Amino acid sequence: MKNVQTPNAPAAIGPYSQAMIANGMVFTSGQIALTPAGEMVDGDVSAQCAQVISNLKAVLEEAGSSFDKVIKTTIFLADMDDFAAVNAIYADAFGNHKPSRSTVAVKTLPKNALVEIDAIALI
Repeated sequence: MKNVQTPNAPAAIGPYSQAMIANGMVFTSGQIALTPAGEMVDGDVSAQCAQVISNLKAVLEEAGSSFDKVIKTTIFLADMDDFAAVNAIYADAFGNHKPSRSTVAVKTLPKNALVEIDAIALI
């Protein structure tokens, strides 16, 4: 196993890694709308989701992967009414590649984020 760490995404805010590589795959931790400097993005779910996608991309790239190698994602939403807005940004990021996905509404996310996304990808 190998720990993935990039300054192009926010540092972990707890006892975990940005991602781990094992057996030719990368498993990312959930990304919220923190900037690489660790500041929460102000704004609606669309602004937050754009930052989440940017963070996820940076972590995947550091691991030697990319969105077109993602197998599975999980999206956590603070409000399922935000599904359409998040789905539009997510679809734009992934283009024609459509990994399997789960979307779950949760009561609260870290730092009161509106959206969190994690991924499993090939390297």
